[in-house]
Order: sequence, then structure tokens, then C-alpha cells
Amino acid sequence: MKIFSPDGALYRFMQRLTQCVFLNFLWVVFSLPVITVGASTAAVFAVTRRMLDEEEGHIWPEFWKGFKDNLKMGIPMGLLTILAAWAVYLDFQLFSAAKEHSVVFLCIGIFAAYIFSFSLLYVYPLMARYENTFFNTIKNSFRISMKFFLRSVLLIIAVAFEVAVLIFNMHTLIIGILVGPVLVIYTISFAARGIFNKLEENPQT
Repeated sequence: MKIFSPDGALYRFMQRLTQCVFLNFLWVVFSLPVITVGASTAAVFAVTRRMLDEEEGHIWPEFWKGFKDNLKMGIPMGLLTILAAWAVYLDFQLFSAAKEHSVVFLCIGIFAAYIFSFSLLYVYPLMARYENTFFNTIKNSFRISMKFFLRSVLLIIAVAFEVAVLIFNMHTLIIGILVGPVLVIYTISFAARGIFNKLEENPQT
């Protein structure tokens, strides 16, 4: 039957699923030292970008190249991402525990989540696609988030929804373990690809 042929939809789906599981495995292994999580994430963005452009070859060589190319910037970027996530988490924990001035902690948490989300939303797709300095990459991520404000908000909502579904119960959690990080990265990469293409075609947009 055609559906099982190399050109069939089922075959292509299973091939892509296998690639995503393997890519997710690489992300986990190369993120284990913690300090390398930024480089590992940028490497996955490099691979998913090529997937979206239908230019991908073998997953491992492309991932390894992306990891090496982004290792220098990926280490501080990954540590910054972890620190930002911890700071936002701490603010909301203080809000939950505080009996007085809880509104202050809530406002600080919301403001911190806004700044960090918009500053870091596109840093890894930018790292995977362009060469730039550490601070310029963060600045450009924030500027893109503000320029495409609605798209960025919808992207954050979509990612939050994906995470919520993947941790909904034990069955979805298994799927999340197998492909969760890559699914989130693929979603961000898809959104970033459209924005970057638009900016490249018309820099004054």
C-alpha cells in the first residue's frame, strides 16, 4: 500500500518521529552537565531549522556541529536562562508564602516573567541562525519580541499549553520525556523562522 511506501504519509511521520526521539535523546545527554544546556538547546534549534527548511541530513552530525559552534555563547546563555527561571519561580514562591506585601511579590514576579520571557524567547533560534555577540543576541531577542508582540504572546501561550498537556498525566508525561523538549523547540523554531524570514525580506518591517 502507498501509505507504507517511503513516499507515504505514515512512513514520513514515523521517520520524523524517530528523528525527534533521537534528537531529544541528544539534547538530554548533552544537557546533563547543566552548564552545556544552552549549547545543547541551540544545537537542537539548528537541526529543527533545517528540518523546517527540508534541508536536514543526518541528525547527529548536524547536532554536533551546532553544539560546537554555540558552545562558547551557549554556556553563559544557558546559565542565564536557568537563573532567570529560578528568579521568576522564587518570586512566585514568595508571593504564595507571604502574608504581607504579597501583591508586591506578585507584581515583581509578573514583571520579571515578562522581561525574561521576551528577552530569552528568541535567543536560541538567533544563536542557531546568526553570528552575534552575547548581549546583542539578548537585545535582538527582546526587540523582536516587542516588534512582533502578539505573535510572541501567542507563542508563549502555545508553549505553555504544550507543557501543560505533556505533564497532564503519566501517559502524556511519557510522551513528554520522549519528545517534549524537542516539541517545544520545534514550535518556537517554526514561529521564529517566519519572523526571521520576514525581517530578512524587509528589514524595515
